[in-house]
Amino acid sequence: MQKAKWYFLGLMAMLFFSTAFAEDTIKIAAIYALTGEAAKGEANSNSTSLQGVRYALEEVNKQGGILGKQIKLLVLDNNSSPIGSAIAAESAAKAGVSAIVGATWSSHSIAIARVAQPKGIPMISNFSTNPEVTKIGNYIFRTCFTDDFQGKIMARFARKNLNADTAVIFTDLTSNFSLMLAAIFRDNFEKSGGKIVTEVRYKHKQVIFEREIRQAQKANADVWFLSGHSESGYIVKQAQDAEISLVPLGGDGWSESFLAKGGSELKRGYYCTHWSEFMDSEFSRLFVKKYKHLKNFGVGTALGYDAVMVLADAIRRAGSTDRDKIRDALANTRSFKGVTGTITFDAIGNPVKSAVIMEIKNGKRHYLRTLEP
Repeated sequence: MQKAKWYFLGLMAMLFFSTAFAEDTIKIAAIYALTGEAAKGEANSNSTSLQGVRYALEEVNKQGGILGKQIKLLVLDNNSSPIGSAIAAESAAKAGVSAIVGATWSSHSIAIARVAQPKGIPMISNFSTNPEVTKIGNYIFRTCFTDDFQGKIMARFARKNLNADTAVIFTDLTSNFSLMLAAIFRDNFEKSGGKIVTEVRYKHKQVIFEREIRQAQKANADVWFLSGHSESGYIVKQAQDAEISLVPLGGDGWSESFLAKGGSELKRGYYCTHWSEFMDSEFSRLFVKKYKHLKNFGVGTALGYDAVMVLADAIRRAGSTDRDKIRDALANTRSFKGVTGTITFDAIGNPVKSAVIMEIKNGKRHYLRTLEP
């Protein structure tokens, strides 16, 4: 009887402390691709984003947490698919998280948002640029700019900064990202008085672009706008190898893989991105000084870091872990000083913020300027 009594008391104590610990934490889910196609390569946007999320949470917890509580991170693998993303979001909901951070690929974030919105779970994507993500509902936000914005910015840069009157557009017919970005660039370039001489179409898995390059060359345009991803590296390299003079422009799809596929040999080019370690901002400089030496440092790291810091700020202002109150606080975020810029959410949950223009000179990337909305 005595042993049974002490066993019962011990069990009750364990239950009490585990319950107390749970009440003293704020659970946040991070949903990213840890396996599969989207997780390939150490510098992929999923691994860098997750690291940024971890850095921010470590800082917040070291400073005492939020509302006197520590943040507990629940990391979930979306298996590089929309279905896996939806399953991960359901798991996050069952775990009772206060919010979700992620994902990077827009198709993954859309799947998560379709679960989070009806369940009333605030969600912040750090790297999904498709405009449809936040249109799913009023609980969905992002810390990156949209394709609408970057297409407009690159058209403006081509016209005003490069004085381009004519352009050729390269469009990947198998990529929604490329199709959308190409359309937005075209509309804005033409609205500002420019002329699209021709649009060259291709398919993503191509590695030889001889025919497409010849078509673009005949147009004799001032700039080439390459609206795709890493395959754009093949295009610029093959054009240069053919001794064609070109000034290529791109969006945030020009990642590390773009350089590996030929972009590192580009003599001159420009692209739009969310952040550069060379930005002249106090928050950015401190971030670079603290984390640049660590593994998986890059644009995704900064965006993931900002996503958590924006969320932490909203929870503080909400004064509660109630999801509805956190959502309302996020919606009212104004002039938040982040690493990637000053963030104010518009009515759709998109940040009103600047974009960075990077210049490639002889294969080396250089920060050129920051363009405001």
